[in-house]
Amino acid sequence: MINVLIVEDDPMVARFNQRYLEEIKGFHLIGITDSIEDAMVELKKCRIDLILLDVYLPGEYTGMDLLEQIRMEQRETDVILITAASEVNHIQNALRMGVVDYLIKPFEFERFKKALTSYRESNLMLQKHSTIGQGELDLVLLRDVQETGDKVPLPKGLTRRTLASIYEEIVSFKEESFSTDDMADVMSISRVSIRKYLRFLKELCVVDETLIYGIGRPVYQYTLNKKNIGRMERYL
Repeated sequence: MINVLIVEDDPMVARFNQRYLEEIKGFHLIGITDSIEDAMVELKKCRIDLILLDVYLPGEYTGMDLLEQIRMEQRETDVILITAASEVNHIQNALRMGVVDYLIKPFEFERFKKALTSYRESNLMLQKHSTIGQGELDLVLLRDVQETGDKVPLPKGLTRRTLASIYEEIVSFKEESFSTDDMADVMSISRVSIRKYLRFLKELCVVDETLIYGIGRPVYQYTLNKKNIGRMERYL
């Protein structure tokens, strides 16, 4: 579960944010505070993964001061700003300081849901791996592009047409494993090129790779990962 702290001085807005949060799976509300001082106390008491933070708060300090303090202390805490502050300089400063998202009041539930679910999915994906390939990283960094329906650029040297042909052939193997040679035997594409595309599909987790030892040199065998085939849509 992702531990969340809401920092908001308007009780009505805080209740809305709480209600919205409770409708999205994967999040646990640690508490609601209405000041930077109380927020710092909560940060020291327990692990806070994500703060839903207002900019304008009562007292001497603002939400931006809390964000700056979190970065200075190098806390592993992410921040989504939820604020009426729509000035470009506020937005630019917040982005430079690494906010995950920026919601301008008033906003609809769907925009709130998008911010939280996008954060949750990106967070889960990064936690699964100690290293990550470009394809998987694109799923995190280019999420907005993907959700608008725009195509995500392929790595240099790959084309959509060839990717589509190779993917179609992979699907034809169904649940059977296959090698680069198996693909080359039925396609007019070089083994070197096929390996490049299979490496990319492995990074996307669209295919699983296993190294098989037998007589002669080891051979990489691949199988289609049906759970992740939806990731192909943004590249084709």
